[in-house]
Amino acid sequence: MTRNKPVPDISPEDVAFMRGLIIYQDFDLIGFDKPSGLPVQDGRGIDRSLDSLLVAFARSNGKRPKLVHRLDAGTSGVIIVAKTQPAAAFFSAEFAERRTRKTYVAMVSGAIPSGREGVINAPLVKVQEGGRARMIVAKAGRKGAQAARTGWKVLAASGTHALIQLSPETGRMHQIRIHLAHLGCPILGDTIYGTGLQGAPRLMLHALKLEIARPSGVTATLEAPLPDIFGELAEVHGLEDYSGL
Repeated sequence: MTRNKPVPDISPEDVAFMRGLIIYQDFDLIGFDKPSGLPVQDGRGIDRSLDSLLVAFARSNGKRPKLVHRLDAGTSGVIIVAKTQPAAAFFSAEFAERRTRKTYVAMVSGAIPSGREGVINAPLVKVQEGGRARMIVAKAGRKGAQAARTGWKVLAASGTHALIQLSPETGRMHQIRIHLAHLGCPILGDTIYGTGLQGAPRLMLHALKLEIARPSGVTATLEAPLPDIFGELAEVHGLEDYSGL
């Protein structure tokens, strides 16, 4: 006889917090609008994460939804979890086989591209610096380099600032962040690839939309509106007049 695992304790406040993040739910998945600053997984010095808070949705047997992709802690926006193991396997394969469509928005500063849109095709490799992992653009033939492509479109630009829509075709660690830095316009608030929290209180990268097939074959489209800070900084930098989102 198999006994049910005990469900870990979670405060009513955290249950309410997690339920307040839900933007979509069906038989297979739950979609959240993750706030900036909430890590997706526990780690060194981290004991409160989206993953640990999924106990809010645990069933009586102790099983809870499963992560199937990631967002950086500083990135806000759409993230999904699978309700069952079969759904987790299905969605994980969708991401691995690049059958999803992901749309991000970033506010950047620096050398804004002269064109309106394009594709960054720059392979990446992970390195260790100062005790933490980061990505760098790899030279041709470097061992461990992985192909990485990111489509971009300028939504609004003024001087040295711009609002850019991004469509990553691959899903490498920190891909959008390092690609924009490579382009010459790092994301505002990026403490690894940019100038830190100068000019922004957070990483100005938001997962705006995710389109993913469900096991039934029907595509689910999840959207998370831009946080208020984007509008506030857009006004500061003369970027209010943008469209296309």
